[in-house]
Amino acid sequence: MAAPLYWTLTAVLVAVLVSILVWAYQTANRLDRLHVRCDLSWQALDAALARRAVVARAIAADLRPDGAGLAALADAAERAPRPVREARENELSSALSQVDLDEVRPALVAELDEAESRVLLARRFHNDAVRDTLSLRDQRPVRWLRLGGHAPLPTYFEISEHAQR
Repeated sequence: MAAPLYWTLTAVLVAVLVSILVWAYQTANRLDRLHVRCDLSWQALDAALARRAVVARAIAADLRPDGAGLAALADAAERAPRPVREARENELSSALSQVDLDEVRPALVAELDEAESRVLLARRFHNDAVRDTLSLRDQRPVRWLRLGGHAPLPTYFEISEHAQR
């Protein structure tokens, strides 16, 4: 009678262990996909910010000689390392919001509106990806089993949003 109980307990233990391993494998794969999503969303955000900087330089060229400061801010924002990028982009946003758009060609105004819309969307997608990744990495079993590996924690990108023109 002890032998069937032994095999039953062994089978239950093996089933629980296999379930835990399957969950850990699936969670690690999901976490990996979320990290890839964060990387891709950052690349899209970086491209949108670069496009906005190009438009800002074109507007600065249109406003010569008054646009020199705007061009310098666009260059600084585009070349800033990631830790200070938010501050530089906010400075550029502030400068762009102060531009008198009546002095700028309508085509550039439309380009600016489109570029700012793309930045807004890309930032939201990036922050959503970061939120999802951090949420999964914050779960206790994920931390205990170190399913995040050695990947650095993704960070939010917060810049001010201006109303559309």
